[in-house]
Amino acid sequence: MPEPADLRPEAMLSEKIRSKTARVGVVGLGYVGLPLAVEYAQAGYSVTGIDLSAGKTARINAGDSYIGDVPSSAIEPLVASGKLRATTDFSAIRDLDTVNICVPTPLRKTKDPDMSYIVAACEEIAKYFHPGILVILESTTYPGTTDELVLPMLEKSGLKVGRDFFLCFSPERVDPGNAKFQTKNIPKVVGGTTPACTTLGHLFYSQALDKVVPVSSTQVAEMVKLLENTFRMINIGLANEMAIMCDGMGINVWEVIEAAATKPFGFMPFYPGPGLGGHCIPIDPFYLSWKTKQAGIEARFIELAGYINGQMPHFVVTKVQNALNDIGKPVKGSKIHIYGVSYKRDIEDVRESPALDIIHLLQKRGASISFSDPHVAEIRLEDETLLAENAAALQTADCVVIVTDHSAFDYKALVDQANLIVDTRNALKGFQSDKIVRL
Repeated sequence: MPEPADLRPEAMLSEKIRSKTARVGVVGLGYVGLPLAVEYAQAGYSVTGIDLSAGKTARINAGDSYIGDVPSSAIEPLVASGKLRATTDFSAIRDLDTVNICVPTPLRKTKDPDMSYIVAACEEIAKYFHPGILVILESTTYPGTTDELVLPMLEKSGLKVGRDFFLCFSPERVDPGNAKFQTKNIPKVVGGTTPACTTLGHLFYSQALDKVVPVSSTQVAEMVKLLENTFRMINIGLANEMAIMCDGMGINVWEVIEAAATKPFGFMPFYPGPGLGGHCIPIDPFYLSWKTKQAGIEARFIELAGYINGQMPHFVVTKVQNALNDIGKPVKGSKIHIYGVSYKRDIEDVRESPALDIIHLLQKRGASISFSDPHVAEIRLEDETLLAENAAALQTADCVVIVTDHSAFDYKALVDQANLIVDTRNALKGFQSDKIVRL
C-alpha cells in the first residue's frame, strides 16, 4: 500500500525546505562552500559546514573568515545565533536534510580528472546516509560524474534515487573578488538525476539565491560549466595569440582590442595576459577534453588554446630578456621584481598563477627574484619560500614585471621609481615612458 503523499520523502523534504526547518550541510569550506553556507544561514536555515581542515573549522566557529569575499562581520552573528557551525566530523550528516559537495577537482599531471576529493566526500556521506536527504554536487567535473560516479556510491545504501533520496548537480559560478556578482545574485543552474530531484534542487536554491535555472539533467548542468569556462579559455587564447602576432608586427594589441570593442554587436572583448590562473579556466576545459576522448572525439580548440595560453609565461620571459638586453644587461644576475603574484586582481589566491611559472623560468635563467603583492605575504616555490618585499625593491630592481594589476598598487610611484618595467596587463595605460615595455 503506497504511503500517503504528505509522508513521502519528497513531500516531507519539500515542506522542510519551504518552512526553513531543513538542516543544511556544506562539505568543503573553501571559496565556494563558505559563501554558500553563509547565504543559507543568513536566509534563516541551520547550517553545518564540514571540512577536513581543523584550522578552517576552528576559525569559522570563532567567527573568523579566511575568504576575502566573506567578511568576518558576516560570520560572527551567524555563529553567535547558532545558525552556522563548522566541524571536521562527517557523522553530522546523520542529522542533515541537504548536503552540498563543494570540494576541489584538480587535474593530474597527465591532465586527467582527479576525482579523489569527490570520492572521499561521497564515501563519508555514504556512511551516514539516510532517507529523505538531498545531495547536490557543485564541484566542477566532466559530464556524467554525478550519475556515473556519485549515484552508485549512494545507492549502495539500498535507497532509490528520486524516491528515497535526491541527487542533483549545480555548477559553482563563484568569481572571487567580484564585488558586483557573488553567490546570492549569480543565477544558479541545477539539474537532477530525476524530475523530482530537479524540482527539489530548484526549490532548495530558490530559498536563498536570487535566480535559479533548472535544466533537464545532471549531464546538461555539468556541461554548462564546462562550456562557460571553455568559452573564456579559448577566447583568452585568441587574445593571447593576437598579442604575440601584434608584438611581431610592432602593433599595440591593447589599442586594437579597445577599438574593436567599440563595435556594438558581434564582438566581445577578451584581453591577453601573462597566462591563465585559478582553479577554473586553466583546468575545467581539460575535463571536457578528457571526456570527449573517451567518446573518440578530439577537442581541437581546447588543446590549441591550452597550448597558446601555456606558452604565455615563456613569452613574458622573452619580453623581459629582450628588454634587459636593450639596456645591456643579461637575465643572469639581474634583480627582477614581480609586481603582483595572485592569479587575478584584488584577491589572495595564487593557485595556478602564471607568476609562479614566470618566476620559475626566470630563476632557471639565473635571475634574482623578489615580489610585492598587497594580498599575498609569501609564496612557496619548489626549493624556497619568498616573502613579499616593500616598495624599496622597485628602486633596486633591474626590471619590474607587472603580472597582476592590483588596484591597490601605486602605478605612478612605480613609473617614477623603477628602472625598467614589463607590463603584461596594460596596467600602465596612459603612462608614457621609454622604460615601459608593454605585452
